[in-house]
Amino acid sequence: MNDSFSADKGTLYIVATPIGNLEDITLRAIRILKEVDCIASEDTRRTKILLNHLGISTQLISYYREKEASKSEQIIELLGQGKNIALVSDAGTPCISDPGTILIAKAHSHGIRVSPIPGASALTAGLSLSGLPADTILFLGFLPNGKSARRKYLVSLKDETHLLAFYESPKRIIGCLKDLYDLLGDRRVFVVRELTKIYEEYFSGSISTVLEKLSAKTTVKGEFVVVLEGGLKSNAPEGADLHQLIEWYRDQGDISLSDSVKKISKDIGVAKAKVYKEALRIW
Repeated sequence: MNDSFSADKGTLYIVATPIGNLEDITLRAIRILKEVDCIASEDTRRTKILLNHLGISTQLISYYREKEASKSEQIIELLGQGKNIALVSDAGTPCISDPGTILIAKAHSHGIRVSPIPGASALTAGLSLSGLPADTILFLGFLPNGKSARRKYLVSLKDETHLLAFYESPKRIIGCLKDLYDLLGDRRVFVVRELTKIYEEYFSGSISTVLEKLSAKTTVKGEFVVVLEGGLKSNAPEGADLHQLIEWYRDQGDISLSDSVKKISKDIGVAKAKVYKEALRIW
């Protein structure tokens, strides 16, 4: 990667745009969108709505995922000619589950300056609203489309202790929550749709509770941000028998009997009913 920038080359600006409410854009972003020579947009029709709202008439060129490789070459050529270009996605921050990484990597390799213009992001907005501790986060983007692929992927995450965050479509959200419940247990979850829009709506609680509320709705619309509690971290002594494990979890003081039973049952392969019966006697 070349970190020296050529003075005769343009700058590529990575500009965050509103995820819903058109007022959620920074003054700097508005200025950059006015000043650049052109704007590379994931969907020119949607970007045009924003530009019209802001009174901006900067030229638009399309840049979407299916044509990233070829479109990036075109944009790199323009940048090489000294043109300044802003990259925007449909909504939010480019490259966060949106196109842009190919273009940015090429810009770096060609000695072209890349400058971020921070702003709205569905990921950070959802996390800030969730009420779940977000000190360490594993962002998953969109889960695999097919049910089988999704379930296989979720199984690989069952021992992940970090907070999990991902995006989901309205068509898949119910099936996704059912898989989360079946494969990862009835953890705490926060689900929000239509962020910053008129019909913004969120659900919080156990997966089973949120699933019940969403299933009761006649229609489910809007892209979702899902924030899921991580799995329990266990530092229990290796080789301990059932009695010793129950005593160890009890003495930690910050893990409930119910959660301890789930963890012990999974770790040592003993039926949950048996673990629960013994835990009631010891706890």
